[in-house]
Amino acid sequence: MITTALKKRTVSFEKIQVEQYATAAEASVQVAQEIAALIREKQAKGQRAVLGLATGSTPKKVYKELIRLHREEGLSFHNVIAFNLDEYYPMQPTAWQSYKRFMKENLFDHIDIDQQDCHIPDGSLPQELVKAYCEQYERRIEEAGGIDFQLLGIGRNGHIGFNEPGSHNSSVTRLITLDISTRLDAAPEFGGTINVPKKAITMGVSTILKARRIVLLAWGETKAGIIQQSVEGPVTELVPASYLQAHPNVKFVLDDACALELTRNKAPWLTDNVVWDRGMIKKAVTHLALTVNKPILKLTNNDYNENGLSELLALYGQAYDINIDVFNWLQHTITGWPGGKPNADDTNRPERALPHKKRILLFSPHPDDDIISMGGTFQRLVDQGHEVHVAYQTSGNIAVADDEAFRFMQFVTDFNQQFGVANKESVALYEKAARFLRSKAKGEKDIDELRYVKGLIRRGEALNTCRYTGVPDDQVHFLNMPFYETGLVEKKPLSEEDYVIIMELIERVQPHQVYAAGDLADPHGTHKVCLDAILEAMKRLKHKSYMKDCWLWLYKGAWAEWDIHQIEMAVPLSPDQVLKKRGGIFKHQSQKDGVVFQGSDSREFWQRAEERNKATAGLYNQLGLAEYAAMEAFVRWEY
Repeated sequence: MITTALKKRTVSFEKIQVEQYATAAEASVQVAQEIAALIREKQAKGQRAVLGLATGSTPKKVYKELIRLHREEGLSFHNVIAFNLDEYYPMQPTAWQSYKRFMKENLFDHIDIDQQDCHIPDGSLPQELVKAYCEQYERRIEEAGGIDFQLLGIGRNGHIGFNEPGSHNSSVTRLITLDISTRLDAAPEFGGTINVPKKAITMGVSTILKARRIVLLAWGETKAGIIQQSVEGPVTELVPASYLQAHPNVKFVLDDACALELTRNKAPWLTDNVVWDRGMIKKAVTHLALTVNKPILKLTNNDYNENGLSELLALYGQAYDINIDVFNWLQHTITGWPGGKPNADDTNRPERALPHKKRILLFSPHPDDDIISMGGTFQRLVDQGHEVHVAYQTSGNIAVADDEAFRFMQFVTDFNQQFGVANKESVALYEKAARFLRSKAKGEKDIDELRYVKGLIRRGEALNTCRYTGVPDDQVHFLNMPFYETGLVEKKPLSEEDYVIIMELIERVQPHQVYAAGDLADPHGTHKVCLDAILEAMKRLKHKSYMKDCWLWLYKGAWAEWDIHQIEMAVPLSPDQVLKKRGGIFKHQSQKDGVVFQGSDSREFWQRAEERNKATAGLYNQLGLAEYAAMEAFVRWEY
């Protein structure tokens, strides 16, 4: 295999400084250290440090590190004045979704800042007073000497603060109407889009650009596309974050997943030296074929030369030789035997032939990810005689709508009244949950009894799916990992208890194959946390003899698919298998027809899954391989 790198001049397509880190946690520590250095520098000069702060999940780890620095390293905030970017309108300061509450719980209540120096837009004002209030907010920033350090996040539509697409670069603090995509993203916190405020008070683009230093944070694959537009695209009001290109002291801080669409990662051979190993060659050639819209075997020397791949051509000699290799690599990923084909040469197959009957442990973060993400493969593993265990990592209870839960409780009540079979404890539980539902406020956290009911609904649906595919009840495991059970979108950190639950199941099953969700774009964040728990458990068990024969395969959820060059196993589905998979998804009735976490995609989960699987098969066909109705894709992970 060629592993040569030729020398060439480094090129950048980026118009803003970008720092890329392996994880959001690592990046957040670096940003917190920069903020701390500014605060200390100002203290040494007897000056105030004026910070512009952001809310949401993105900066939480920065605030956590600042709290640690205060508690463990003596960082004082007595000289800090803080101005927050925005607040929903209308919004009471004590509401669950209030940014004032957010800042108090995630930073201000844990440091020695003077509460009088914590400025957060007031979402509770009568609308006729808002304009004057916004003007006063601007004056307060000016009177403080302007913002020294502005921390930003970014919306999927490119908004900074709540400056939605269409905002002018001269805009100041004001009341603004929220874009529908912003409201959809906020829907989980409010218990549905209908409950999300339609307006917000936000610092303007001009206000932000006056800051002497700006750092924008972004994590995860869902932000990768808008980050690429903001950093490499033109300055446009359609992407407000692109205005930052004009700032003299700005930096974007990204994790690896969020930086995927930048040219430095998407086509690194165009920006710097690369090592032409098998993975990079596969990435470059598939990218080239899709760019010029040709099957791989039809690529020519000119195609390589005209698209920045002359180095690869120089190493190989002819396009024909490169094309044949890459075509074969892709061909070898396709298999109808995801558990390995018995009595077959497995030299060029993604899975081992032996042992013929494998023990398989399929982890599903929520009670429907298994069938949505890899339902065809799931069914095939069962049909081909493997011992398939399914482990549902969380209860998924917060994804059940209130009216769905009430419908089930009413059934139980009616049934018990008809046949008189209820015990006192169950009657009390259902009555308490029903009373809560009748008086529940918008966005209010569910009580334990209601979460229990919702969890039972999802448990029954998951069991129904497993029976549909042929998995016995005693091979279905409900782990109910503790980190998930907060009743809110925001979860607890993983604990030792979570790791032990995963480890004990792996020890019991001793699998030859483990399937897990590797979807970093999951809007809930649960997939990533569940994967972290599995990886830690497998790392701890790595020394066990049975683990030497255990392979870990990662699938993705309904939101995205592996890039074509990453796929190491592609399982084709026939039209009949696609329909059977759809039937399995339909078993999850509570997740149909307007689910709680719909996101910005109005399609139902079965539609998303089918279209994604069809698109994967279409890519293989576009690259010149056989045409299938659909494909499910996997990447093997070294743990």
